[in-house]
Amino acid sequence: MTTIALPATTTRVGEVDNRAAYVGFGFAYVFGHGAAAVSHGADPLVDLPAWLPPTLLGAGLVAGTVFATIAAGRAQRGADKPTMLFGKLLGLAWVSAFAALFLAITGLTAMVNSPDLRSVLWPAGSGLVVGLLYLGEGVVRRNVLHYCLGTWLALVSALALTLGTPGLFWLLAVAGGGGYAVATVLERRRLAR
Repeated sequence: MTTIALPATTTRVGEVDNRAAYVGFGFAYVFGHGAAAVSHGADPLVDLPAWLPPTLLGAGLVAGTVFATIAAGRAQRGADKPTMLFGKLLGLAWVSAFAALFLAITGLTAMVNSPDLRSVLWPAGSGLVVGLLYLGEGVVRRNVLHYCLGTWLALVSALALTLGTPGLFWLLAVAGGGGYAVATVLERRRLAR
């Protein structure tokens, strides 16, 4: 009987390769928040059309979401029922968390009668929610790198709330995007183990 050796980068059942998702989300942080950083404030560095930063951010978020969904689907193949349930619950957690964030931001901005507050709360709040969800996913999937990235994003996003614009966008672009860049590099090493 012949045995076939699998390459070192083959992943276990339920294991997720997050590199493509990290690149997509990193693009959103670096180029979306980065474009907002250079074009906001009292003396912007560059005069960009108002639609460009959210478009770059949205493109990266869509790409990252698509890649994360594909990776999660691959992780479900061959998984047992409890693992599949964890995956479905994690997927629903994203919907629940962002619905709650929407309600919180809508209520808070209406209560203090400050619609401009949305431009600060959405980027920082989204990063905080993503960070906390990554923390949970890291625990469930026993992925220390994902857990650490979640911790980093949650802390950076919470700190960003203290800065206002454009400092908030600079911190998210540099520290948040940098976190995704480091995670992308370390993910290859993690999978090789």
